[in-house]
Amino acid sequence: MQVVIAKTKKKPLDFIADQIPKLVLSPTILMTIVFIYGYVIWTGVLSFTKSSFLPNYKFAGTLQYEKLFENERWGVAVDNLFIFGGLFILICLALGIFMAILLDQRIRAEGAIRTVFLYPMALSFIVTGTAWKWILNPGLGLERLVKDMGFENFTFDWLINSDMAIYTLVIAAVWQSSGFVMALFLAGLRSIDSSIIKAAQIDGASLPKIYLRIILPSLRPVFFSAFIILCHIAIKSFDLVKALTNGGPGYSTDLPATFMYAFSFTRGQIGLGSASAMMMLAGVLAILIPYLYSELRGTRNA
Repeated sequence: MQVVIAKTKKKPLDFIADQIPKLVLSPTILMTIVFIYGYVIWTGVLSFTKSSFLPNYKFAGTLQYEKLFENERWGVAVDNLFIFGGLFILICLALGIFMAILLDQRIRAEGAIRTVFLYPMALSFIVTGTAWKWILNPGLGLERLVKDMGFENFTFDWLINSDMAIYTLVIAAVWQSSGFVMALFLAGLRSIDSSIIKAAQIDGASLPKIYLRIILPSLRPVFFSAFIILCHIAIKSFDLVKALTNGGPGYSTDLPATFMYAFSFTRGQIGLGSASAMMMLAGVLAILIPYLYSELRGTRNA
């Protein structure tokens, strides 16, 4: 018996309904292509030119990259990135895990405490930097408060000390982001099957051993997600530096993002600034590509 399926013609209204999502999304896709990927390509092109105050498309090979690596200020910015990024990521992860484990004990007022820790993440880095600039100002903030309490010899001048100023960035960034990391780990802790923990307790395992041997190893995906997000924040940090130290004293707290801004937009060396921007992009890709590769490999093997 031959079954004949009659083709139904789409009505004009159905055709329009099918096209509406594409029409709505197309401006966003177009703007993303132009203003993100287009400008990345343009920046890459400028980094191989002799562009100074205005773009100049005369090919100059790797001249700008050679000038970049010979620039003392770029070396300071890279060293600062390793200090700032390393401490920021390590302290945020350690504090985030510690606070998540404490909150996971079903303590009273958990919702209020969680909100208090998460609130700094709702602020921009500009607000955070401005607030900590007041707190760490020797004439207005913490040092003045302690001296008014009678401790006249107390000093805390990290903000104006070129050797210690980079650590003030770490303090402010950790204050802002550790609550977010805590929320990630707390969600991961709450997603673990409770029957596994109960089975370990029945076998006589202590709570610290359960966390070290069972719970924390199972949070590996959360750990990598938090690590990637914190690396991204560290590499692109700009507004916190501008608000808190403005790169000073001198250029002792410069980071690659502030170096790129200074040379591209205030010193009229667009080629050199573009080269520094491409090095920042390379740093982000060096972290993201191995992570994406491992994730895709894990998905295929699953």
